[in-house]
Amino acid sequence: MPLNPDNFSTLLIEERDDRVTVLLNRPEVRNAIDQKMVDELHFVCAELERNPKILIIAGTDGVFASGADIGQLRERRRDDALQGINSTIFVRIAKLPMPVIAALDGYCLGGGAELAYAADFRIGTPSVRIGNPETGLGILAAAGATWRLKELIGEPKAKEILLAGAVLRAEEALRINLITAIHEAPELMDAAHNLADRISRQDPLAVRITKSVFHAPAEAHPVIDTLAQGILFESQAKFDRMQAFLDKKSAKNTEAPAQDRTQQ
Repeated sequence: MPLNPDNFSTLLIEERDDRVTVLLNRPEVRNAIDQKMVDELHFVCAELERNPKILIIAGTDGVFASGADIGQLRERRRDDALQGINSTIFVRIAKLPMPVIAALDGYCLGGGAELAYAADFRIGTPSVRIGNPETGLGILAAAGATWRLKELIGEPKAKEILLAGAVLRAEEALRINLITAIHEAPELMDAAHNLADRISRQDPLAVRITKSVFHAPAEAHPVIDTLAQGILFESQAKFDRMQAFLDKKSAKNTEAPAQDRTQQ
């Protein structure tokens, strides 16, 4: 069932045949992530688990997300922490069947940064400021940064962000591959959709299975690769796509001698 934009108050939703775009939309608090936004993101994930599509996540008004809502965070206690409110939704986003693209602009801090780390792709604008200032607030980045960030950029820089409160500008984030491209703000969403277009040109089942295998633990390889390939070897898309490749190659080879004879 298509997502109804009218059912959301903290997110702006646009759905296409192959993708869903979600804009974080709490501009009055720089898109801080509160309980309501978490609940609505769970609703989006539930639909994308039933009907897999590419997910693009972005912010509004020149901000991705300034972090968790400090007003709510200030009142949370031990039992709230043990629920893993933000970590649970970010894990769910990371495990979505199809790739997730985070299009970052302006502040991408704390929980906002951890949401970006959960995506498969991160692109940004020159105004991106990304980092985890949690230790300055007397807490830790407990929604994925302490382990995802090390995997993404390595231990030394991850520790600088997590332990010394470093906030990276776009150029440094690009240099260490935390983001993979910088686009001017007016072109950011076009760039995100262009990336989604490239993904959509691949076979959806092959993309889904490749993502699952990519994130499998080391001890699962190479068995999981072999089993996954066995599934794909039986898919109709594999036969159709390979036949199309062979037909195109054959047509090219047929055209080349004809062109040579013409030139003679």
